[in-house]
Amino acid sequence: MSQYCIATYRTYDDKADFDKKALSIAVGLTVGSWTELPEAQKAEMEKHLGKVLSVEVHEGGPGERYADIRIAYPDINFSRDIPALLVTAFGKLSMDGRIKLIDLDVSESFASAFPGPKFGLPGVRELLGVQERPLLMSIFKSVVGHDLANLQEQFYKQALGGVDLIKDDEILFENPLTPLEKRVETCMEAARKAQEETGQKLLYAVNLTGPTSQLAQNARKAIAAGANALLFNVLAYGFDVLHELSSDPDIHVPIAAHPAMAGAMYPSPHYGISASLLLGKLMRLAGADLVLFPSPYGSVVMPKEENLAVQAALLQPLHGLRTSFPVPSAGIHPGLVPLILKDFGTDVVVNAGGGIHGHPMGTAAGGQAFRQAIEAALAGKSLQEAAEAPGHEALKAAIGAWGVREA
Repeated sequence: MSQYCIATYRTYDDKADFDKKALSIAVGLTVGSWTELPEAQKAEMEKHLGKVLSVEVHEGGPGERYADIRIAYPDINFSRDIPALLVTAFGKLSMDGRIKLIDLDVSESFASAFPGPKFGLPGVRELLGVQERPLLMSIFKSVVGHDLANLQEQFYKQALGGVDLIKDDEILFENPLTPLEKRVETCMEAARKAQEETGQKLLYAVNLTGPTSQLAQNARKAIAAGANALLFNVLAYGFDVLHELSSDPDIHVPIAAHPAMAGAMYPSPHYGISASLLLGKLMRLAGADLVLFPSPYGSVVMPKEENLAVQAALLQPLHGLRTSFPVPSAGIHPGLVPLILKDFGTDVVVNAGGGIHGHPMGTAAGGQAFRQAIEAALAGKSLQEAAEAPGHEALKAAIGAWGVREA
């Protein structure tokens, strides 16, 4: 249905007539009423009417009876922007009992308004000159209250460990100690110094913050100061803001989307928006080059099936858009690397904070341990075996601290 965007819902009710409910949604979110309209007006309004495509009822015990409902909304009803689509498909409906938005299949016409990721997975790999292995990202920990000298030292140690990307913490906002442009200049100087020693390229994703009206200007300031990537708290600002930033020709660096606030929307089976749509398809449509989401391994846990659904939404074909790099995050240490590669393959960013900074031998050794773990996993070696090889003291110490998680 090329001129429709199709929404899939899961709604729970022990007694409802789900066919009737589906029809009420299709009508209520489009023309408002139907049976009461005169026939002449019906002919005129037909092109605006939502259409029920399917209703699949799943019987169960008390509280477990639900239906998966698919409804097509005519493109003519809304402008080609994500806020308009979300309000049409799930605006007031999101407050109507136990109902969750599972997916949105947008039309080719709607998708044509979105260039998607400017770099995406292939572009980020090209920038870094790394094609075959997973990428490694590290996170500043901690940042609030530290000055530029401390940040520079942290950055340099992380870079020496062989990471491909370093990102600000998402809670680092504009402040007198580490203002945006000075922060970029300081950290990029540390990156150049580290590259002289390691020979490795590196992206620094500086946190883009401030009033919405100033975001594009702040992004340009950061890029002028030398920033080669941006971190953005998409859900706090909105998908349309990401779309504006990613579509701006002057903002010619990759954008990493942080999932802050996502926990208010996806975890419930009965309410909100599915993780695969919220952190997968919509992030990619809006232009995120890399997308962070909770890993299935650590303290901020997302069930593995949801992780893999997010990954699929970032990597599977979508109206010709570039793919986005999946970045499962939180609780990652070197002993998890074989499991990450087993679950996510090699097109993944291994992202660590405490797993690098908390290494017994220091931050640089933390990065080295991850690189050694990645090398071993790609070669089909056990981490325990690799840790005994000469020069792999960093990996051995990491295993001693955190162990190895078996698949």
